[in-house]
Amino acid sequence: MSEPSEWLIYRGAGEPHDGIEQLPPPPPWRDFTSRHAAGTSTDEEPGEQTDGSADRRLGGYRHEAELHRPGAEELEMINAALYLRRPLLVTGSPGAGKSTLAHSVAHELGLGRVLRWPVVSRTTLQDGLYRYDAIARLQDVQIAAHSARTPGEGPADDIGSYVRLGPLGTALLPSDRPRVLLIDELDKSDIDLPNDLLNVLEEGEFEIPELERIADRLPGGEARVLTHDGAKVTVKGGRVQCRAFPFVVLTSNGERDFPAPLMRRCIHLELGRPDHQRLATFVRAHLGDEAARSGEDLITHFLERSRSELLATDQLLNAIYLTDAAAPAGRDRLAELLIQRLDRPR
Repeated sequence: MSEPSEWLIYRGAGEPHDGIEQLPPPPPWRDFTSRHAAGTSTDEEPGEQTDGSADRRLGGYRHEAELHRPGAEELEMINAALYLRRPLLVTGSPGAGKSTLAHSVAHELGLGRVLRWPVVSRTTLQDGLYRYDAIARLQDVQIAAHSARTPGEGPADDIGSYVRLGPLGTALLPSDRPRVLLIDELDKSDIDLPNDLLNVLEEGEFEIPELERIADRLPGGEARVLTHDGAKVTVKGGRVQCRAFPFVVLTSNGERDFPAPLMRRCIHLELGRPDHQRLATFVRAHLGDEAARSGEDLITHFLERSRSELLATDQLLNAIYLTDAAAPAGRDRLAELLIQRLDRPR
């Protein structure tokens, strides 16, 4: 059995060394090497674009693991949202699998990369729809004014170059198959955002006033703008209107109540705490069968603690990965350090 100190890369000795070369590969859910640029346009099916987020969210061993089958109520609510073209509001404790649900649906139905919109207290509806860089356009106009370019030749004349759609705006682009949009932790938002979302989620469209105002001066009324995926798409008349309503997953940790008009427009799914089988499958999907077997005692201990403490399943993954791969001698102590209750007094 190795000594607890043998796994340490940073030793705190104050002397430079090349220990970083000994750092093993990252945990699968923190491996970003498979990520690549992915684009979306109205001429492509969204299922054709992928990135590394599916492996990080669903697990690189998910095909070898005995996949957890969602309960009947969970399946019914997900399918109700798909059938009714309504947003799915998913509530539950941290680490219950709310965000993973969006990735699971996108993966199984071949709907491509999940568009993720993380919400914070400063987030506005505008952030999700689009951004217009007026300052960059003004700078380009000033540069063109001092050059030999004639009107129509400078970059400032292409207004679409200064518009970039956000994740919500990209999800509403017209396509034959729906995109999957994850609006993560909506309960962290300002009080106005849930109400601001109502009209867009109900109508499935929005306008870009900067393009609407000059649509009659654009060839065919069209402008090429950048999407959240990094691709160029055509917007006609300054309006974006979906054909297939996106599969929208709004997540909440239950830290606040939402207005009745938003609740009326959503299908609500409450995720309970995972049981032993689901935790074991979760570990197996990310770390494989051997790690799930060796971490059986940690899974059991985690489940017992979660009955009275607020814990997150990614804490369990961290503990099993690190104690199994790096510090077997100090296993129990290190696991306790990594799995700390999230509701403890600060």
